[in-house]
Amino acid sequence: MSIKSLETLEVWKRAKEFSLRVYREVLPLLPSEEKWNLSQQLRRSSSSIPANIAEGYGRFYYQEIIRFCYIARGSLEETLSHLVLCCELKYLPKPVFDSLEQDGEKLTQLINGYIGYLKRSKQGQNEPGANHSIREDIVSYDINSSEDSIAVE
Repeated sequence: MSIKSLETLEVWKRAKEFSLRVYREVLPLLPSEEKWNLSQQLRRSSSSIPANIAEGYGRFYYQEIIRFCYIARGSLEETLSHLVLCCELKYLPKPVFDSLEQDGEKLTQLINGYIGYLKRSKQGQNEPGANHSIREDIVSYDINSSEDSIAVE
């Protein structure tokens, strides 16, 4: 894998652009007292979006790629939450927030679409270890019976 191959992935390019917008359009507007709090949270969460997409892209098994996409989507939601706070604290002008929120919604749709594609294509399903379960059997606990009895579904 290389940056050249990663750049063919539209979801990564859009995530990187979103992160760059946060760095360029939001961070400079934050007051100095937020330098070590909100600013750092925005840096971490926004840069985590393309970073997790890239890390997943470097994996060969689709379930791992999907897991990293879920993490990226969570980081996007975290970033949007911080942006709401910035807007409500009047650190961020409403038009800038609205534009970032709209881009965030589009990016969420793009990540969800990529996850759907990965689930359908099941890339790497024949890789070594792909058929090994990493989940435990589901066990239900009957609280109405004695302590020693456990019903397995």
